[in-house]
Amino acid sequence: QVQLQESGPGLVKPSQTPSLTCTISGGSITATAYAWSWIRQSPGKGLEWMGVMFYDGRTVYSPSLKSRTSISRNTSRNQFSLQLTSVTPEDTAVYYCTRDSPGDDINSRLIGDYWGQGTQVTVSS
Repeated sequence: QVQLQESGPGLVKPSQTPSLTCTISGGSITATAYAWSWIRQSPGKGLEWMGVMFYDGRTVYSPSLKSRTSISRNTSRNQFSLQLTSVTPEDTAVYYCTRDSPGDDINSRLIGDYWGQGTQVTVSS
């Protein structure tokens, strides 16, 4: 059974660069059949796909967030991380890590097959 667990800073100040981590259990981040995404949901808004990391370490980002988003991984810990630069209150959201497939389009990545429980990030001074 695959399980994903997000961890993050909770409360951050505007202009900071928070880092979130997703720990994977029950599966390998390097398994060729899967890809790993970050998705967020802001209050009163729908799900927003942010980016994906493939089994070989390649990344693809949402065009609207590409300039501020970076996804990295630690294969020895079976973790992948999201860094979001220059945050504003509009970045306040619940952030989820998910598993999907390498060939998925964005709509499919918004569904995924495994999700973490989500971690709240609040941007406030």
